[in-house]
Amino acid sequence: MSETLVTIRQLSKNYTRGKQSIEVLHDINLDIPRGDFVALMGPSGSGKTTLLNLIGGLDTPTAGSVSVDGKRIDQLKGSELSRWRAENVGFVFQFYNLLPVLTAQKNIELPLLLTKMSSAERAKRAQVALTLVGLADRGSHKPSELSGGQEQRVAIARALVTDPMLLVCDEPTGDLDRKTADEVLGLLQVLNREHGKTIIMVTHDPKAAEFASRTVHLDKGLLVDDAPAH
Repeated sequence: MSETLVTIRQLSKNYTRGKQSIEVLHDINLDIPRGDFVALMGPSGSGKTTLLNLIGGLDTPTAGSVSVDGKRIDQLKGSELSRWRAENVGFVFQFYNLLPVLTAQKNIELPLLLTKMSSAERAKRAQVALTLVGLADRGSHKPSELSGGQEQRVAIARALVTDPMLLVCDEPTGDLDRKTADEVLGLLQVLNREHGKTIIMVTHDPKAAEFASRTVHLDKGLLVDDAPAH
């Protein structure tokens, strides 16, 4: 397999609730090669989303290290971490987090407002992303004029528009019916196989996990299994 993109070593995460410290992840060691498509599975409360957030730089570990493309992101703080996230990670959530007052095109352009790109360049990049997710003719539509599946495709296009090295998806099909979910998962598979995107996806759905190239199982904050999906 190709070089490692994400390296996790002895990773632990605790949260404090009142005077009690709750360990959500314990001593996780995991390597994710560049170009991999990993499904993170496990029962509710197993630490899947916490692990995803640590890899995506949305949270920082209590102990251990997270390296992405050779950079120790667990050592980044504040604005430095925000900048790293904006430049390197695309996020896709269960609920699409689109702004209802903006068109699909303008929603997709949002991450580019943090760059020095001209408005013409932003529009061009957003159109490329729309085309990539099969919605080239829907750029002028607002979220209320789109189906759930189309809204999630717009969210994926927004995640892609900065050309991130890593796509992290938290239950991306949790709000969709089976047929629409399979279409969205098929799109993620194409982005992985044909466009080389490294994808890490949290899911509770075994059928969704089948679209990934391997499945990592967590239980009570421990890594219990790391196996090919097929």
